[in-house]
Amino acid sequence: MGELFRSEEMTLAQLFLQSEAAYCCVSELGEIGMVQFRDLNPDVNVFQRKFVNEVRRCEEMDRKLRFVEKEIKKANIPILDTGENPEVPFPRDMIDLEATFEKLENELKEINTNQEALKKNFLELTELKHILHRTQQFFNEMEDPSLLEESSILLDPNEPTRVAPLRLGFVAGVIGRERIPTFERMLWRVCRGNVFLRQADIEDPLEDPSSGDQVHKSVFIIFFQGDQLKNRVKKICEGFRATLYPCPETPQERKEMLAGVNARIDDLQMVLNQTEDHRQRVLQAAAKTVRVWFIKVRKMKAIYHTLNLCNIDVTQKCLIAEVWCPVSDMDSIQFALRRGTEKSGSTVPSILNRMQSTQTPPTYNKTNKFTSGFQNIVDAYGIGSYREINPAPYTIITFPFLFAVMFGDLGHGTLMTCAALYLVLRESRLIAQKNDNEIFSMVFAGRYIILLMGIFSMYTGVIYNDCFSKSLNVFGSGWSVRPMFKGGNWTTETLESNTVLQLDPAVEGVFGGPYPFGIDPIWSISTNKLTFLNSFKMKMSVILGVIHMLFGVTLSLFNHLYFRKPLNVYLGFIPEIVFMASLFGYLAILIFYKWVAYDARTSRDAPSLLIAFINMFLFSYNDPTAKPLYRGQMGLQILLVLLALACVPVMLIVKTLVLRRQHLWQKHLGTQNFGGIRVGNGPTEDEAGIIQHDQLAQQSEDEPESSLLLPAFKAREEEEFIFADVAVHQAIHTIEYCLGCISNTASYLRLWALSLAHAQLSEVLWSMVMRIGLSSRSFGGFVLLAIVFYFFAVLTVAILLVMEGLSAFLHALRLHWVEFQNKFYAGQGFKFLPFTFESILDGRFDE
Repeated sequence: MGELFRSEEMTLAQLFLQSEAAYCCVSELGEIGMVQFRDLNPDVNVFQRKFVNEVRRCEEMDRKLRFVEKEIKKANIPILDTGENPEVPFPRDMIDLEATFEKLENELKEINTNQEALKKNFLELTELKHILHRTQQFFNEMEDPSLLEESSILLDPNEPTRVAPLRLGFVAGVIGRERIPTFERMLWRVCRGNVFLRQADIEDPLEDPSSGDQVHKSVFIIFFQGDQLKNRVKKICEGFRATLYPCPETPQERKEMLAGVNARIDDLQMVLNQTEDHRQRVLQAAAKTVRVWFIKVRKMKAIYHTLNLCNIDVTQKCLIAEVWCPVSDMDSIQFALRRGTEKSGSTVPSILNRMQSTQTPPTYNKTNKFTSGFQNIVDAYGIGSYREINPAPYTIITFPFLFAVMFGDLGHGTLMTCAALYLVLRESRLIAQKNDNEIFSMVFAGRYIILLMGIFSMYTGVIYNDCFSKSLNVFGSGWSVRPMFKGGNWTTETLESNTVLQLDPAVEGVFGGPYPFGIDPIWSISTNKLTFLNSFKMKMSVILGVIHMLFGVTLSLFNHLYFRKPLNVYLGFIPEIVFMASLFGYLAILIFYKWVAYDARTSRDAPSLLIAFINMFLFSYNDPTAKPLYRGQMGLQILLVLLALACVPVMLIVKTLVLRRQHLWQKHLGTQNFGGIRVGNGPTEDEAGIIQHDQLAQQSEDEPESSLLLPAFKAREEEEFIFADVAVHQAIHTIEYCLGCISNTASYLRLWALSLAHAQLSEVLWSMVMRIGLSSRSFGGFVLLAIVFYFFAVLTVAILLVMEGLSAFLHALRLHWVEFQNKFYAGQGFKFLPFTFESILDGRFDE
């Protein structure tokens, strides 16, 4: 149970693996995911390590599989995912896998090459078919087709007489439809209007064989005279990437060519269909096993990459590795090594040897699907120092509760709870769907956080008696106006002539007592509702903030005790807790005392807590308007302020001087032994060891990794003691803590501000939207209500649930990171990153 509140106890271990068993042993360690390998060859180039060739072969196989996967996705064939966890193939199986992937890649490349060539030929024949067809139409549209087939007559519009007939040449081709206007202008300008262009669009889009995209093209025919214009026209066509095709001059030749082209197109279509069927069969067969192949290859690559981190002894028969691992999982690691040795057929067992080290171990917090979300919230601030108090277990309760204080609404909390319950109850099916949407994945990962936030919001909504900005009258109101009529104070005329009346709780019978649970529903119709809720929620925020911060300071005590820092306990924790409790803890007690000590009859004479708290710091007790809350208030408050002020020099000066004294005592008054006899007035060897341990622990609270080591690890050598650095560090810490107590307490007022903002925004949405639909009682009003309710529901979800929920989430996050965790959590460690195949087995094989 203790491991839940601290990170796991870690140890540095040395692995001795036989060369023939190393591969299988690392494979088994990757399956259990409990060790983090250290690089024992940091100065060795990546390309000079022993297993670099194997890594390259795995990368080449991975490249071929990515090519196959790309072809499968291009063909819209679903990749089969049965959730199978294939075993790591043996090194001798790599040759078979390479041969299989090589054969598959070559076959697909050959199919693609042949298919592209066939499609290119098919495209050319299709374009030629359209050219022959459209060209015949162009010639048929002329007045004298026979004349156009042999020659053309060029007429000058300025000459009234016909000149001698001239023979014209022509070219025909296909061009992209979007280039036609520019193509036509270029022809006109370059040829100076001495060409004649006819074009027609091809109705059906054509497939580009290289990219597979559908393109729209047009057929054109250009008439010109002379070789010079012919060369110009061809160069322009080449520049615009137009494709020219030979076109016979006589109708009979065009007709015969068109028949031949149609026959070749039919044959090509048959061959293309057979090629596509063969390609589909190959890809469908590959889609059934490509996921398993990916996992196998990437497991092999990960194993060889890990083996490159190991050292090889001089005999080349043993690999030496160093790993970080949890102490509680040592037995599981031993069993995994034994299984790997047996699987490899080796007769020499692998050895796991625990080592002593002065290095700071990584931080490892075991989580499950429920606690992982809250642990991620803590880790986003900073990875905890080794064996430091873990805030995540407390965050499970405090985070959704502080969120709910700002988001308290029974209706909105119910909607949030239902949405989270859907994600929780269908989590297995949703995980199997492998949704790649980033926003959905983020929400799904925090489903248990959202569930608790919704449940706590329902609770605080009941406390606030707020459900979609309306109060629930469950137990009846504690207020009554009937005694007022009996007393004769109010009459019917009074009620009719006044829109606002004030109830006096001091009159007997008007106030029947406190509401059984939450806030009385009568406040929802009162004009001073906001004034009442302001006072209530502001004081509630201060109380919750002080309790939360005092709890954070208390947790620091457990850190000091665990890491054996008595100086931090006496000169750190005690002054800090006394300083905060004397000032802000006393303020919280005053709030409770005022609630209990004053009733409806005496509340008018109750002094202001704000004025009393300010006078407490100013030592001002002569103001006749500021009455004391209780007898002996002045003496107690003066004592508390003096006590808080006395804590400041203790943290600022005393601790620094004690550290300096310990350093000098150890340095100048050490022991000397002559013939086994101790000489000197300094501490004994045991006492000196204790002092050295305490001094190392006290060197820096902001660098806990220097002392956050278990007794199993040797203490690092003492660093040079610089008094100025220690004094400045301690001064910064003291000033930050004292000022932080004030600013952090004020920061908790965001609970009050956001709670009121959420309630007011909900009330405005109801009054401005929903009241429109409820204004009519006819049948048309029912239709109007249905339409208005749709907009009300959309705005409620978009604004009050999503936007306001995100705002309250971020503010609760800030309260935990800054106001709570800075009291005890350094967060300067580094995360335990075990060697594991889990990411591959989760199906992320395409990353």
